[in-house]
Amino acid sequence: MFDAIKQAAARDLSGCRDFLADLIATKSLSGGEGAVVDRIRAEMERVGFDEVKVDGFGNVLGRVGSGPRVIAMDAHVDTVDAGDLSLWDRDPWEPLEKDGILYGRGASDQKGGMAAMVYAGKLLRELELTGDFSVWMVGSVQEEDCDGLAWQYILRERVLAPEVVVITEPTNLQLYRGHRGRMELEVETKGISCHGSAPERGVNAVYKMAPIVAGVEELGPRLATDPFLGQGSVTISEIRSTSPSLCAVADSCTIHLDRRLTFGETEQSAVAEIQALDGVVAAAAQVRVLEYDTPTHTGLRYPTRKVYPSWAFAEDHPAVRAGAAAYEGVFGRAPDIGRWVFSTNGVATAGMFNIPTVGFGPANERFAHSPEDQIPIRHLESAMCFYAAFPSIYAKQ
Repeated sequence: MFDAIKQAAARDLSGCRDFLADLIATKSLSGGEGAVVDRIRAEMERVGFDEVKVDGFGNVLGRVGSGPRVIAMDAHVDTVDAGDLSLWDRDPWEPLEKDGILYGRGASDQKGGMAAMVYAGKLLRELELTGDFSVWMVGSVQEEDCDGLAWQYILRERVLAPEVVVITEPTNLQLYRGHRGRMELEVETKGISCHGSAPERGVNAVYKMAPIVAGVEELGPRLATDPFLGQGSVTISEIRSTSPSLCAVADSCTIHLDRRLTFGETEQSAVAEIQALDGVVAAAAQVRVLEYDTPTHTGLRYPTRKVYPSWAFAEDHPAVRAGAAAYEGVFGRAPDIGRWVFSTNGVATAGMFNIPTVGFGPANERFAHSPEDQIPIRHLESAMCFYAAFPSIYAKQ
């Protein structure tokens, strides 16, 4: 089986690469994925998927095979924006190939996984690597804005009911079995505005926030740790204030916290840690967990709280064993099994719904969201092979 898969993947590599270049050139920020969804749908139909559809949330789904058991693979098709263009050596939306590397926004995170999935579906059909299962390749939307929300919709609305999910976020061609969860919080202090020429007449909310900022920084090294997932973390990702004018004392100040949760940490414990900071107590600051209620590119609103659970499956879990067997068949050696540092749609499939989930993807996680966003083109070939081999190996477990 593996020899046939490798030969077919090598033959289709250029087609997969050209498809990925098209995806990079199709700008698809969260909430604006319509054009890239159409491009993926067209490619799935062109290479011979048995069924292709777009669900109410705006995810594109393609099926190969007709068996009752459902195996799913996921790649989110939205990207973050380019940020400061002066930091880029090239146009982020114009794919550039140099020395076997394809550059452009989304190359690593994570349109490379999407392109490899579609061409793996082509291999599944052409090599008849089917059985009592159906393989659904999912191009999910809005992940960068709200991890897992697309899969909350897919699973709660019964679009699919998979027994296993492969997340194709970048792993540098390693096998992953989990990652930390996360949540988003805000802390707000209140002040009393007055004219900036006489600040002693008011209470500056920014000054009340200052010891809280220091307290958050000091909290990080004290957070819980786990032997596999590592230590929890917290960082301030935004600070803002309000006042009647720029010549007035600030009457409110708010910080946004990105909190990564390891095993043993919960929403309640994370909130309690912030509430207990001396600066928060002294300022009587308000701590709140955020909610997400932004329409998708179809106009659908699907509100959720911004709390995303940690997850991991044991190395001897059937899904992880199947991933290891597929890896060994592709690379001729056993994998080093690890975890992501960042978060993925696995927070929903595994963290919320406990569906066995593993990760394998082309490109290196460290290039995600960076001005050096890139993918080695040969990674696409290896990823195609893994995705084509995994379903039948898993089904035989």
